[in-house]
Amino acid sequence: MAVERRLPTPEAAELLELARELAEKELRPRAAEGERSAAFPRDVFRTIGRAGLLGLPYPERYGGGGQPYEVYLQVVEELAGEWLTVGLGLSVHTLACFPVAEFGTEEQRAELLPGMLGGESLGAYCLSEAHSGSDAAALSTRAEAVAPGAGPDAAGGYRVRGAKSWITHGGVADFYTLFARTGEPGSGAGGISCFHVPASAAGLAADPPEHKMGLNASPTAVVRFDDVAVPAGARIGAEGRGFTVALAALDSGRLGIAAGAVGVAQAALDLAVEHARQRRQFGRPIGEFQGVSFLLADMATQVAAARELYLAAARLRDAGRPFGTRAAMAKLFATDTAMRVTTDAVQVLGGSGYTADLPAERLMREAKVLQIVEGTNQIQRLVIGRDLLRQG
Repeated sequence: MAVERRLPTPEAAELLELARELAEKELRPRAAEGERSAAFPRDVFRTIGRAGLLGLPYPERYGGGGQPYEVYLQVVEELAGEWLTVGLGLSVHTLACFPVAEFGTEEQRAELLPGMLGGESLGAYCLSEAHSGSDAAALSTRAEAVAPGAGPDAAGGYRVRGAKSWITHGGVADFYTLFARTGEPGSGAGGISCFHVPASAAGLAADPPEHKMGLNASPTAVVRFDDVAVPAGARIGAEGRGFTVALAALDSGRLGIAAGAVGVAQAALDLAVEHARQRRQFGRPIGEFQGVSFLLADMATQVAAARELYLAAARLRDAGRPFGTRAAMAKLFATDTAMRVTTDAVQVLGGSGYTADLPAERLMREAKVLQIVEGTNQIQRLVIGRDLLRQG
């Protein structure tokens, strides 16, 4: 169904219409087969990149779109509703660009951001490890300092050794935003630094993609750093301050996941409503039976509430106000909503919903991962609960 949008400018309305048109023409015809074949749609990312959608929330002077998060997130929702691989990919790319845009020096921004935001490059965010997912501060990938004159440039630099797990775009990204330990082992959050590493760096390689229950066209892989030389100028922010960068990036990234979840949930709701209109039993459309109509009413209410929650958090961010806890709420509620709504959509469709002939089962499988990525929903509850106690 048509979603009523409140957009701040005519330019934003045109941008969202462009996203909707691209989603319908470029994503919808390819999503089902793309997921069946597990073929990463790199050409689609180039298409949306050339349309200006890969750098929306970043400044125009660096090649970005100069749009508020309120607008950017609605673009994510539109794309995710047709193909989550692309909507999630946009969110991950935006997350990977965040450290340079927000914590880089002016020289780093001027040098790196135009290429990162220009539409041809795609990024990946390397924080999680096999033993440190929710406990990200326990990461062990190490970046050892090299003396000036002995490293990859005259100013010295670092040698990186370790592996990152569950990396979206692992093996297909053009650059990796890496978090590695520069402090002593056991130094915790205070010993982590952030780096910008091009995919072409010698010693950087990805394992074959994981076999997943959904999002098959979006590669998730272990990325290995085997004595990778990183120049001193590739460190983003002060040494040992990388965990602060990572958490700030995740606050914004969680809003991207929330928007993507709403896109998935809206797609499932639309499918269920259309089926309830057309499917007839006992001489009338099944949507006229209270058991189905009440189910649809609950689904629609949950989707609308999830959308308003992520938009409210985005407006706080755009106004420069604290938004981290509201982002955790949005991620928690929107992804739980997506799981409920897609499950209920399969129920409304009955046997047809359980087959791969219709996208309901794919949407249900895709919704599950959104409760896990960029901080499990248990972690979101922990963040929210701590903030409530701190306020008290």
